[in-house]
Amino acid sequence: MEFNRTLIVVAWITATLLVQNRSNVHGRYHFHKGQRTQKPAEDPCSDAPPPYSPPEEPAPSSPAESAPSSPAESAPPSPAESAPPIPAEPAPSTPAESAPSAESAHPSPAESAPSVPADPYPDGPGNSTADCVFDVTDFGAVGDGCADDTAAFRAAWKAACAVESATLLVPSDRCFKITSTIFTGPCELGLVFKVDGTLMPPDGPESWLKTDSPRQWLVFYRLDQMTLTGSGTIEGNGQKWWELPCKPHRGPNGSTLPGPCDSPALIRFFMSTNLAVNGLRIQNSPQFHIKFDGCEDVLIQKLSISSPKLSPNTDGIHIQDTKGVGIYNSIISNGDDCISIGPGCTNVDIEGVTCGPGHGISIGSLGVHNSKACVSNITVRNAMIRESDNGVRIKTWQGGSGSVSDISFENIQMENVRNCIIVDQYYCLTKDCLNQTSAVFVNQVLYKNIKGTYDMRNTPIHFACSDTVACTNITMSEVELLPHEGELVEDPFCWNAFGVQKTLTIPPIDCLQEGEPQNVAETPEYSC
Repeated sequence: MEFNRTLIVVAWITATLLVQNRSNVHGRYHFHKGQRTQKPAEDPCSDAPPPYSPPEEPAPSSPAESAPSSPAESAPPSPAESAPPIPAEPAPSTPAESAPSAESAHPSPAESAPSVPADPYPDGPGNSTADCVFDVTDFGAVGDGCADDTAAFRAAWKAACAVESATLLVPSDRCFKITSTIFTGPCELGLVFKVDGTLMPPDGPESWLKTDSPRQWLVFYRLDQMTLTGSGTIEGNGQKWWELPCKPHRGPNGSTLPGPCDSPALIRFFMSTNLAVNGLRIQNSPQFHIKFDGCEDVLIQKLSISSPKLSPNTDGIHIQDTKGVGIYNSIISNGDDCISIGPGCTNVDIEGVTCGPGHGISIGSLGVHNSKACVSNITVRNAMIRESDNGVRIKTWQGGSGSVSDISFENIQMENVRNCIIVDQYYCLTKDCLNQTSAVFVNQVLYKNIKGTYDMRNTPIHFACSDTVACTNITMSEVELLPHEGELVEDPFCWNAFGVQKTLTIPPIDCLQEGEPQNVAETPEYSC
């Protein structure tokens, strides 16, 4: 009997050991919540140089920074060293995190998960965008408004440019001064330049470095899928530039004087694609506040752009040689065009913009120095223009060629605007412009539901078309413009303008000729 009991105990111990061993084998590749025993994914920031930090307070090392660098240090770690520690309170796993690998044991039907994607841990260590924030203060930027932080910004840009979906951060509650800088690509996709503090150039032409271009300050060049955003301010310090005697209205008795007159555009995007600019306050630029040159697929929204009413040449948004642009829900007040559309632009959509004071929304000027200009498929809708010299304007120089076509101005409210609707093919900045026979051809322009008040100093509708190249296919519908003060309604002005009134306009536009003149669009000089 005692012998049998001994056999039973031995058998029971043996069975227990076998079960434990089998459990350990099957659990070797088991995924815990928020953890896996295989080697963690490499940090995408590992290619970037480590940010600057004071020696006495080193930043916590990332997985990439803690990796061994010398051959001796690069020996494979033991299994115990390679496994990440179990978090005290792991977050609930996502379907991707809970999915077993091909080597793991088969889950029960209740635990089955969708098929594992190519990267089953998109939010794992090193893959979060929070891991790729490059704060300019970590690279030595002071942010006191006096120190030159240019070197720190360039170093932060170089680091962020090398990392996909990185963010270059200009932190809040600080003011950073940098000199004229070209932030050059190409960079990894998804780069964000985030301004939460204040960013500004040197104060005036006397502080401008002689080695820097006097025509531009911040330039973003050859980039794809980049965003300029933030809750902060880009301050232009333009006052001393506006006071140069060569600027309009700044010479004796309102005249201008000869002399060097270059002033920097505050922000320029050049030869870049898939851009987004949003949320910023941009103010007091020496010249254009923001311009896009040779770009494609641009989204601009929720900007606040401002400078004084008499600040010269301070266009809010300027685009040229740029295709596929959306400008939405922005407020712009300045001393020149609210939005200006130069040659080479097509497929531009503007909606929800408030302009004024300023010079309104302009297509042009086009055809300067006898050049060829092509602009097409421009839409402006649901806009407000107030206290401005112009409302919606097309302006071209004599002697140019090319065409402006497929233009739509719709649902626009005017408030005390001098030239609410204007086409000017005799645009000239001096009194010395010569009459020329060639002109940019203006064709297929719609004005619909444009209402409000105009300044009595000018007629509210002004179509001054070329003697030899008439404006054609102008459509007027639901246009009602009344004087801001007084009761006298000024008659519109037309010269060589052809089109149709779909509804009666206020004031009546009897000068718009019906039909069409000779079709100049078939002439190669005016085709695009």
